[in-house]
Amino acid sequence: MDRKTPRTGSEEIELYIRTYYSLLRSSADVQIRTLEEVHANMGSSLHPRARGLDPDLPAFIYGSLRLPPCIMQVERVLLGQTSELFRQRGFGDVESWQPVAAAARRRRSFFDGERTMACYIASGTDIDDILPLLTAFQIEWNKLHTRLRGEMARAFLREPVDTPEGLGALASGMGVDPEDLARLRQVWGGRFWSMLEAVASGPKRMTVRLLAGSLNDYRRGIQQWFEHVEEVFPEVRKRPVYFVSSNPHSLVNLLSGFALRHESELIPVLERPENADLRQEWQEIEARHLPSSRENFLYYVLKKHLQTADGAALHRQRAAEEQSSGILRIPSAHGPDITAQVVELSRLRPDGVDPRLRVEGLERLAESDALLLNIDYPLGMAAFLILSHLATRVGDLRGVYIIGKAAALNGVIGDIMIPGVVHDEHSQNTYLFANCFTAESVADMLVYGTALDNQKGVSVRGTFLQTPRYMDVFYREGYTDIEMEAGPYLSAVYELYRPKRHPENEIVNLQGLPFDVGILHYASDTPLSKGRNLGSGSLSYFGMDPTYAAALATLRRVFEMELARLEGASRRPRLAVAR
Repeated sequence: MDRKTPRTGSEEIELYIRTYYSLLRSSADVQIRTLEEVHANMGSSLHPRARGLDPDLPAFIYGSLRLPPCIMQVERVLLGQTSELFRQRGFGDVESWQPVAAAARRRRSFFDGERTMACYIASGTDIDDILPLLTAFQIEWNKLHTRLRGEMARAFLREPVDTPEGLGALASGMGVDPEDLARLRQVWGGRFWSMLEAVASGPKRMTVRLLAGSLNDYRRGIQQWFEHVEEVFPEVRKRPVYFVSSNPHSLVNLLSGFALRHESELIPVLERPENADLRQEWQEIEARHLPSSRENFLYYVLKKHLQTADGAALHRQRAAEEQSSGILRIPSAHGPDITAQVVELSRLRPDGVDPRLRVEGLERLAESDALLLNIDYPLGMAAFLILSHLATRVGDLRGVYIIGKAAALNGVIGDIMIPGVVHDEHSQNTYLFANCFTAESVADMLVYGTALDNQKGVSVRGTFLQTPRYMDVFYREGYTDIEMEAGPYLSAVYELYRPKRHPENEIVNLQGLPFDVGILHYASDTPLSKGRNLGSGSLSYFGMDPTYAAALATLRRVFEMELARLEGASRRPRLAVAR
């Protein structure tokens, strides 16, 4: 091992990974219970009480947020890359089953209505994510099942007392923290009592089966996903591209300005009783009692409104206005659940974009032939497969920009971390690169958090696959930014300009790239948050603030690069035409 690469002391993690990969080689279903012992021995930071008799409700909540609600009925989980693979293995058309989704994890999944759930996986990272989730969920389910067999708990389930006092008494009967139970009540919402009854009804004994796991199978899944993008917008094969890995809402909100033009239709939404907190937030922003961005607030209200039945008409209007501005949304049709967005820079309306984007000379983008291709950020190694494939299918690649969530070891929720060094746990490489972003790139747009540049990031294999000792080793080496995609993306970047596959366990210098590269991470939680993160809470400008600051910085950089290119092209000497 290269002595300059941090030693994680992660033998327990490696044993866990080897165990479930060896079991998944079987052509038969694998019992999740066979993983419980090695899972508990790992000592995961997200599941510190796995071995104890007392329920670890934060770990159970974390799993509940990242598994579809049908998990309460599921006994068998099938993992595969394509619909054809499920058919070939005798499971028929799984896409005709009921589509199901988790609150805090994007993964195309289908439920047969009885006991089987089929999940599409995009890379080995999905396995590193799903197996620990299922194992932790089952361990804690069975602990809770034991506690719910008590007389006091059974009495509450027969006649629920849905008050803070009632939940406190139930927590006492179950032997869990009242605050954690209240949070589980919030996460499960109206399904809380029925789900508790399901837990009380019997122990959980799930199985899992991997239908295929070769690198070629994963590549085929990514290929099918991008073929749909090409079918919808064939020009992507010819046009120059600025690639962005972000989310499906912030960039297009900023570029279309739709929410800002329809403010008069969105503000009345705040008068609804369920939006009382939002209404108060808006009043304080308008009175300048809060420094929060009114634009960011309107984007949030638009998102909330479009999720309701009343927002259907506005949803159609937004689609029409976006298309007239050269913005095309392309939902996933096959393979991984990754939405793509294609933006024709020449069709953007300079007077319609977010005011913070109206840079000098923006109207010159009308001369551009370039596209902005934004994808909803993938999980782990899917990032490597996607960028590697996409780069072979599009025109000239002019920039690669990564915006994502991360855990911060030296900051607070809402900070933006800008790394110049990334250690990748997949390849064991440590990448050194010239990040096009600095603290100055985002500082003027960040209200609540702090921009921290010159950071060192580490791309881990999975959220559960971290222990306090593991993180302490990296922190002692100066690593402060923990996430899952930057390393795989940089492995793909290496292969885009070097004539060989990326190395392993080396220090890799990516200076002198022929295209722009920028990475921005906003802190959404801490490694010891145990499920408490931005993805599970209510509106918080600690989340909106860094998300839009990162998106604004990225779009400004794309505009800067393309306008400079257009300026250079206009100054290039032209050959006189012979007459």
